[in-house]
Amino acid sequence: MKKYAEQYNWQLLYFDGFAGSGEIIGEDENSIVGAAKRILEIDQPRAFDLYYFVEKEKDFAESLKKTLHQTFSTKKNLIHVANNDCNEKIKSMSRFLSGNGKKYKSLAYIDPYGMQVNWESLQTLKEHSVDVWILVPTGIGLNRLLKNDGEISEAWMTKLEVFLGMTREEILPYFYQESTIYTLFGEVKQIKKENNAVEKAAKLYEERLNKLFKFVSKPYVLKNKNNSIMFHFFMASDTRVAVNIANSIIKKFNNGTIQYRMD
Repeated sequence: MKKYAEQYNWQLLYFDGFAGSGEIIGEDENSIVGAAKRILEIDQPRAFDLYYFVEKEKDFAESLKKTLHQTFSTKKNLIHVANNDCNEKIKSMSRFLSGNGKKYKSLAYIDPYGMQVNWESLQTLKEHSVDVWILVPTGIGLNRLLKNDGEISEAWMTKLEVFLGMTREEILPYFYQESTIYTLFGEVKQIKKENNAVEKAAKLYEERLNKLFKFVSKPYVLKNKNNSIMFHFFMASDTRVAVNIANSIIKKFNNGTIQYRMD
């Protein structure tokens, strides 16, 4: 992205939808530098021209803003921290890119810990110059709402519809098989959840992203210590080169499947 930004005199915008406090506490209680600080340290081949960090938790947002403004005082006027919901700010970014921000090319980093990102919000990014890295909770989110017996509560079904941007009539046949069993008491309808529901969830989300972007990377798979899949991490863009680079990074770790562990 940066090469073309220089060639066409574009401005670069970095957007982080779940910025946190700026630090991550590891299992050994040691502090790990968060993504916000790392991205601000990048100056070569060129730095971003505008940084926008979103954090819904007020205390985290205030801590992040204070830390970044102190640590990167020379970039203070370029750093914006919003204590708000990510969905609202994704829409705000889209409006900005449609208006005064047309000369901006954006990199969005969206890594929710659950199903906080609504499909309606992502739809607003279509046809804008945005490269998106998005973490999809296929195992800890989607799969947990898909009950084995198909008896999904109204609240959970609504959550699935909002998250995927699909109707329940579209969602259920994708993850469940219905069969008829003949017994002494007549016909009985049986609902069975697909065995590979997590993998199907990842494939479905990839297909959904392809409706918004021209190119979508292979997923970066994150597992816990029990080898259960928790997330799939995708990169989506309208630029083939960007996704090719993402695929190279993913393949480098383990032939397209990353054996990363999250507890």
